Amino acid sequence: MKIAAAAYPLDFFADEAEYAAKITAWVTDAVGRGADLLVFPEYGAMELASLGGAEVAADLEASLHEVARHWPMVDALFARLAAEHGVLVLGPSGPFFTGPGRPVNRAVLYGPEGVIGHQDKQIMTRFEREEWDVAPGSGLTVFDTALGAIGVVICYDSEFPLLARALIEEGAQILLAPSATETYAGYTRVRVGSMARALENQCVVVHSPTIGPAPWCPAVDMNVGAAAIYGPPDRGWPEDGILAQTRLNVPGWAVAEVSLDAIAEVRRDGGVLNHAHWPEQHARLETQAKRVGATVKA
Repeated sequence: MKIAAAAYPLDFFADEAEYAAKITAWVTDAVGRGADLLVFPEYGAMELASLGGAEVAADLEASLHEVARHWPMVDALFARLAAEHGVLVLGPSGPFFTGPGRPVNRAVLYGPEGVIGHQDKQIMTRFEREEWDVAPGSGLTVFDTALGAIGVVICYDSEFPLLARALIEEGAQILLAPSATETYAGYTRVRVGSMARALENQCVVVHSPTIGPAPWCPAVDMNVGAAAIYGPPDRGWPEDGILAQTRLNVPGWAVAEVSLDAIAEVRRDGGVLNHAHWPEQHARLETQAKRVGATVKA
């Protein structure tokens, strides 16, 4: 299969038709490059705040509600494009209200038959907790698709190895890591986290960031990143673990060919066997705990 990760800039739109035209052009471009799985970034949906006008887009709380009200249109658009092209698409995440409380940060996976499912972000950044009041979702999901078993670790989630490991132990072969980071340091944290998840789980991790300025929306006013597709730096894979990568802050797709057989083979007979040896950590830690306990008693 071929996987495409978007380095995606945010735009201000006059109406829904402009948004649909942009998304259609991006999807068409990726499909033209042979992509079977397309990944858009975290909070890529925040550009929909512009549909409420400049005053709404500039208000943190109002922008959440404005974006959330366009979910039916977004679902219909991405479902139609996925069906037309016979591809899987992880749409840009955005605020979703599940009830009268605070919104979650939701990414939806679409396929040729429509909505496959969604993943809500699990661990919130300081901005999401302290200023924006976006709530964590409940639970992780592995999506069994024609292209393999897919899990999603949204931005900050990619920096927590046990979340990714839970998905891997449920069978995930590919992890999608959409992100939105305002500094190079933030981008680096997600990049390093994603590469580490690919190494320790001997899997593919797909990193799609927002890029460029969007001064009209303070929630995503600055965006730094490069799209990339990572694998384990091991036999049959690039030595630096990078299958494809865009230039920093340049819009476009990173596209790479990925083989599930190659994932299975490196897990079976790699130069190292991180995936298989993961449980050994628990035994070592239990031994260490017993030694520490014995020392304290002595």
